[in-house]
Amino acid sequence: MTVSAPAKTHRATPGQTVGPFFAYGVEYPRMHEVASPHSPGAILLEGTVRDGAGQPVPDAFLEIFGADADGAVPRVRGAFHRDDHTFAGFGRAFTNDEGHFEFWTRNPGAAAGRAPFYAAIVYARGLPDKLHTRIYLPDDEAALAADPLLSSLTAEERATLVATRTEHGDLVHDIRLQGENETVFLVY
Repeated sequence: MTVSAPAKTHRATPGQTVGPFFAYGVEYPRMHEVASPHSPGAILLEGTVRDGAGQPVPDAFLEIFGADADGAVPRVRGAFHRDDHTFAGFGRAFTNDEGHFEFWTRNPGAAAGRAPFYAAIVYARGLPDKLHTRIYLPDDEAALAADPLLSSLTAEERATLVATRTEHGDLVHDIRLQGENETVFLVY
């Protein structure tokens, strides 16, 4: 006997915008230190979150997750624990009054034949749900050109996902929530 699931009787609930108690329960010590700033290979990933008018968003919240230098996804338990030795791949950062964020991390390696990138999630007031995006390393043009996501975008759209390397080896990447040069966001 085959039993089918009952038909849905309720509509899906929409996402909720970020409220006044957003930071409660998400902060933990050194949450922006995916890698210790003093560890070998540590780099700074920084940028600014901007709204549609180009103004900084002073109360956004970002999460990043990246593979290790070999392209392996970290499987370390306790991603919130920072011990100055373990690379967990995950970090969180709030923007400051100028919309600036920063993470201490390492360059991710290429995973599964894709160009190296950080998965990023952006939360901010007024957003009905979190926004998913990627931050790609700028170093390997051939890998960027062959990446399945990047190769499906226009040159202008690709530019919103690729970070800039500084002369010191760090990365700069701004996120634009809407408007001109809006960052490409992914739907899951």
